[in-house]
Parts: sequence; structure tokens; C-alpha cells
Amino acid sequence: MTPPVRLDPKAEEPLYRQLYAQLRERILSGALARGEKIPPTRELAGQLGVNRATVAAAYELLEQEGLIRGHVGRGSFVSGAGGTMLDWEARLQGSGMEARGWGAGARINFASARPGEDLLPVDEFRACAREVLRGDLGQILRLGSPYGYGPLREWLLEQGRAEGTVREGDDVIVTSGCQQALDLLARTLLREGGAVAVEDPVYPGLRDVFARGGARAAGVAVGGEGVDLEALERLLEREELAAVAVTPNFQNPTGATMPPAARQQLLRLARAAGVAVIENDIYGRLRYEGKELPSLKQLDESRLVIQVRSVSKLALPGLRVGWVTGPREVVRRLADWKQTADLHSDHLSQAVLLRLFESGRLEAHRRRLVEAGRARLRAVLEGCARHLPEGARYTRPQGGANVWVRLPEGLDAERLLAKAEAAGVSYLPGRLFAVQRAEPNALRLSFAGLDPALIEEGLQILGRIFRREWQKTRASAEAGLATAIV
Repeated sequence: MTPPVRLDPKAEEPLYRQLYAQLRERILSGALARGEKIPPTRELAGQLGVNRATVAAAYELLEQEGLIRGHVGRGSFVSGAGGTMLDWEARLQGSGMEARGWGAGARINFASARPGEDLLPVDEFRACAREVLRGDLGQILRLGSPYGYGPLREWLLEQGRAEGTVREGDDVIVTSGCQQALDLLARTLLREGGAVAVEDPVYPGLRDVFARGGARAAGVAVGGEGVDLEALERLLEREELAAVAVTPNFQNPTGATMPPAARQQLLRLARAAGVAVIENDIYGRLRYEGKELPSLKQLDESRLVIQVRSVSKLALPGLRVGWVTGPREVVRRLADWKQTADLHSDHLSQAVLLRLFESGRLEAHRRRLVEAGRARLRAVLEGCARHLPEGARYTRPQGGANVWVRLPEGLDAERLLAKAEAAGVSYLPGRLFAVQRAEPNALRLSFAGLDPALIEEGLQILGRIFRREWQKTRASAEAGLATAIV
């Protein structure tokens, strides 16, 4: 191809997206004409020095847009050209980030942090739904309040007062899961061009929701005890932040948990700087070992903390119900934004969730989930110890759904993903979670959706792939050193 495609492996944008963008521009400009054959994936991968999956992913995006078309036995050809179609990409606003079902085709999927289908409380949900449908549906079926289904809000407020997360002057709003809660908070707290401190690495949905709102995510490194408080203190001295967003319990992706002293110190720093704290407590009820710790909201004496919770990790990912607890002024503004977005969330799902709470079925199911999670966490930690190559490091959480693995230096987790997926195993490379510090050798293993036998099998497969590549890397380095000495 002329001019040559140029890919930058150090760039934040994935290689397949870089390739897609360059090929797309050539098709739309007419540099690649309609009917022109493009190189086979294997051939172009060899020319560019990337794996074949990278080229295949770029071609798939082009085919989805109708810019190329594949013909069995003949190859792929350009089917669109500049001036022949509307350039939607140029007209659309947004982040440009692609939604991908990571690991969807893998037999052993470490990519999803959702609970497995074997742990879905189907019978409990069905029983509660029947009880709700037999009752008075008038309040459920009519247009409701943007604050949420009234009886559920009252239950959440009552429980919050009992546990100390609802203080004087606090209120609760029900949202369509945690993601909408974060989106509403971004709209409420952040101004265009403002900054919010987030953990680095961090769950991409949290990072990206602020970026889409025009704010800048300032990454703060995460260690074994959660966010680096010394780095956060320096950031607060250097910049005026709108908020600090943290996941104190079993942080995604690292699994780190902040000890009590660190939680108190975080609140002191936020109070001194006058910034809000967004506490993402999505994994808080999934502790498998150790003693339960007080949440930031429970420790807060200065009305700094806004807490986000949901039931998606309690084996109810399809029941899009979350809630925000915070100062009444904040919740009122969240309700204004929510009314603009969707008037109010589905009341039927909220009514069923209330029945799950009140009947005790959800708590009984949570206890079963904790037992299963304990066995799955043990399996992944033991599998890592047995199968990962020498020099690999991994976190040892006491709950949640994720273990963060750092392979020996020199291995690239993203490049190795194609080999893993070809062997039937998927995971998420560390690059996806980076804010400012990319870790090419890191990856996330999510274990909640896999039984212990599959976890062991998956880690055996990954271990073979990683060890083989590590041996090649060391052999290459040793050969280079020997040549240098000679």
C-alpha cells in the first residue's frame, strides 16, 4: 500500500483501531478505489509486524461500515469510495470508543467480571416477580418520580440509616445501574475542561464516563492498599479537582482494598482540599475472607462522600438497578439530570428488587454467592501460583471478582491475547484500564463467572502460552547480550 501504513505500538489507541482509521481514510479519499483488492490478513500482518488478529479486527470494522466486502475464495475488496456515501464518523460527536464483547467467543472467559449463569438467582427472581404481579400494579405502571420507585427508596433510606450510610441531610436516588449513576454524577459535578482524580488502572466505564463529559481524568497509581495517598496529596496540591473517585473495596481491576487508616486519610485529604469523594461500592458485599470494613460513607463526618451501589455483582447483572446516596442538594440535581435523560427508571424491576430485599431471598443468595466466590478466588490464586511463569506477580484480594496479573517484563499481554483466544481462553489486557500509566505486561483475570475446574484449566493454558513466550524472550535477550560481549 502506498503510502505505507504506520502503526505506533506505544500509542494509547489500539493497533487495530490505528489500522482501521488509516485504511478508512484511504477508502473515503479515493486513494483505494472501489473494487480494489486489499491484502489478505496474513500478508498484511506480516508486512506490518503485527499478529493476524489485529488486521482481522480492523477489516471487521471496515466491513461493518460497508467499506470493504469479503468474498469466499477471492479475498476482500473495497466496496465504498470517497464521495459515494455520507461520512458519518465526521458528523458524529463522542468518544469514538468501540463497544466490544471481549471474550464472548472464548470457551474459558476470564474477560467478564459478571457472575456466571450458574449463579443467577432465577428461581428467587421468578418467585418475587410473581408476588409483585399479583399485587396492586397501579403505582408501578404509571409514570413515576425521577428519584425512583417510592417504596424501594424508603427501604434503601431505612437500611442506610441503620448501617450509617444515610446521615442527616442525605437522600437516595435510584438509577439504571452504576453506570448511569456515574454518568449523572459527571454531569452534576464536573465542568467542561475540569479534572477528576481516578485510580490508575481503573474500570474503563468509570474513566470514560468523565472523558465523555469533557472532563480530564487525572490518574493516581493503585498499590496493594488501594490508591496511592501520597500521590493523591501531591495532585491535590498541584491542581483544583472537582472530585476524587475511588473503589475502596476490591478495586477493579486490581482487587485492592483500602485499610481503615487509609480511608480516614483519604477523607482528611479531601476535606482539606474541599473536594467531593465518589465512592464506588459495587463490590462491597462480596467479601470472601477477612473482616468487613466501614465504607467511606460511614466514616464521613463532613458530607463529602457520594456513594454509588448496585446489585449487578450480586448475580443480577440484567436487573439494571443502582442507587446513589449523598447530600440532598446533590441528589436533587441528579434527579434533574435523570428526568432529562429518561424521566425515571423502570419501576417493575425496582419493585421486584424490593421484594427480593424484603423477603430475605437476596441476602440468602448473597451468602451462597460468597461461598462460591471464595472457592473461585482460591482456585485462581492457586492456579496463578502453579502455572504463571517465574517472575510473574499477581494481587491476592479477599473478595470481589478480579485478580491483576503482571507478567515478567518483556511480555506484552495484548499481543499474547490472540494466542490465548486461539486456544479458547480470553482475558482483558492491562492497556484497557490505563489512565496515564500503561502496563503492557499486565492483564485482568475475572473469576466470578467460572467454576474452579474451568479456572484451573484456563490457567494451565495461559501458563503454557506465557511460559513459552517468556522462554523465547529470555533466549533472545541472552543471545543479544552474548553478541554484545563478543
